[in-house]
Amino acid sequence: MTGIFQSLPPWLWFVIALIALFLARKPVHQGILALARFFHQSLRLGANAVAAAEGRLQLRNREVLLAAGREATERHIEREFDRIEGAMKKELAQYPALHRRLCEQLTTIDEDYVRSAEVPPEPTNWAKAIKAVAEIPAKQDPVVGDVLETIHGSMRKAEGKALEAYRESARERHQLLKRMMPAWRSILKSLGAVNKTVTTVQQRAKVVDGHMDRYEEILQGSDRAQRMLSSSSLSQFFISAFVLAIAVGGALINFHLIARPMTEMVGGTSYIGSFKIADISALVIILVEITMGLFVMECLRITRLFPVISALSDKVRTRMMWAAFTLLFFLATVEAGLAFMREILMQEDLAVSAQLRGAEVVAAEGGVYWITTAAQMGMGFILPFALTFVAIPLENFIASTRTVIGVVAAFTLRLMSVVLRLAGTGMLRAGTLLVRVYDIVIFFPLWLEARFLGWREQVAAKAKAETPEVATKPAKKSTSRRGGKSSSKTATTSEATLQEQPS
Repeated sequence: MTGIFQSLPPWLWFVIALIALFLARKPVHQGILALARFFHQSLRLGANAVAAAEGRLQLRNREVLLAAGREATERHIEREFDRIEGAMKKELAQYPALHRRLCEQLTTIDEDYVRSAEVPPEPTNWAKAIKAVAEIPAKQDPVVGDVLETIHGSMRKAEGKALEAYRESARERHQLLKRMMPAWRSILKSLGAVNKTVTTVQQRAKVVDGHMDRYEEILQGSDRAQRMLSSSSLSQFFISAFVLAIAVGGALINFHLIARPMTEMVGGTSYIGSFKIADISALVIILVEITMGLFVMECLRITRLFPVISALSDKVRTRMMWAAFTLLFFLATVEAGLAFMREILMQEDLAVSAQLRGAEVVAAEGGVYWITTAAQMGMGFILPFALTFVAIPLENFIASTRTVIGVVAAFTLRLMSVVLRLAGTGMLRAGTLLVRVYDIVIFFPLWLEARFLGWREQVAAKAKAETPEVATKPAKKSTSRRGGKSSSKTATTSEATLQEQPS
C-alpha cells in the first residue's frame, strides 16, 4: 500500500490535496475566523485592562501632583508670612522710639514756630508825645529850640534802637526757622523709612495673594492648576538634572584629586572585588562630605529631605548643624592636605621617571610650582563646601522625578493600549486575509463549483418558467371532471418546485 502511494505522480498528489482542501473549506474557514475572533477579543480585553490601569495611574499622578503643589505652595506661603512677620516685628519694635522721636521733633518745631511768630512790641504813646513836642516850632526862643532839638535827637536815638531791636528779633526768627530744617529732614527720612516698609509689606501681601490664589486652584483640583504643576515639575526635573550633572563632574574632579594620595595611605595593591581600596576610600570621603552638606542644609531648613531633622527643636538642630559643619570643615582640610601630598607625589614620580630614562634630574623650584600646589589645595578645600549645595537640586530632582515617572508610565500604558487595539484589529483582518488566501489556493475547485451552481440556477429558472404552463391545463380539465384529483396534482407539482429551488 505504501508503495502504491509512493508510485503516484506529483500532479495526482496536487489534485488530491486540492480536493481535500476544497472539502475542508468550510471548517477551515470557521476555525480561522474563530481563532482570529479569539485573539481579537483577547487583545481588546488586554487593551481595556491597560486603559483602565492608565486611568488609575493618571488619577494617582493627579493626586501626587496636586499634593506636591499644595505642599510647595504652603511652604512658599509660610516663608512669605515669616518674612512679613520679621519685617513687622522689626519695624514695630522700633515704633515706640520712632513715635517718641517724632513727637519730640514736632514739639521742638512747634515751639520754634511759635517763637518765630512773635512780633516786636509797638512803641509807647509817650514816644508819640515827644515827637509831637519836638515838632513844635521854636524859632523865637533859643532855649526852647535847644530843648526841642535835644528831645528830637533823643527821639532819633530811640528810633534807631527800636529798629535795631526789630532787626535782632527778625534775625532770631530766621535762626529759629533755619534750625527747624534738620528736624524736618529727620522727620521726612523717618517717614520715608516707614513708607518703604509699608511698600515692602504691600508687595509681600501681593505675593501672598498670588500664592493663595494658586493654593485655592490646587485645592479645587482644576485642570489649569494641574497643567501648571506638570509643566513646572518637568522644568524643575530638567534643571535639577542639569545641576546634578555639573555636581557629578565636580565630584569626579574631587575624586581624581584625592585618589592618588589615598593610594599611598591605604595601599595600592589591596582590592575589594575588582575595585581598589584607595578608590573606594576616596569615594567614601566624598560621599561623607555630601552627606554632611545635606545635614547642614536640613538643619538650616533649606531642604526637607528628612522630616525627622525638621521636627527637632531649634537648639538640637543648631548643635547638629555645627557638628556637621565641623566635620565637613575637617574633611575639607584633609582634602587640602591630600591635594598638597598629590603634588609632592607627582614631583617624585617625575624624578623617578627621569632617572629611569637616564636624564638629568632638575630640582623643582619653589617659585614655579607653588601656584599649582596652591590651586590644588584650594580646590581640595573648596569643592567639599561647593558639593554642600547639591542638596537643593537633589530635593527638586526627587520631587519632580515622581511626576515625570508617572507621566512616562501613563504614556507607556496608553501606547500599549493603542498597540493592543491595533493588534486585535490586525488579527481580525489577518483571519479574513487567511480565508482569502485559502480560497486563492483552491481557486480552481471553487471556479468549478461556481460554474456548476450557475448551471443549476439556470436549469431551475427554466423549470420554474415551464412549470406553470403545464400545470394550468390539467387543472382546467380536472375542474370540470374531478376536482379532488386536480388539487392533489397541483400540490404535488408545487412541492416538486419548492424542492428544486433550494438546490
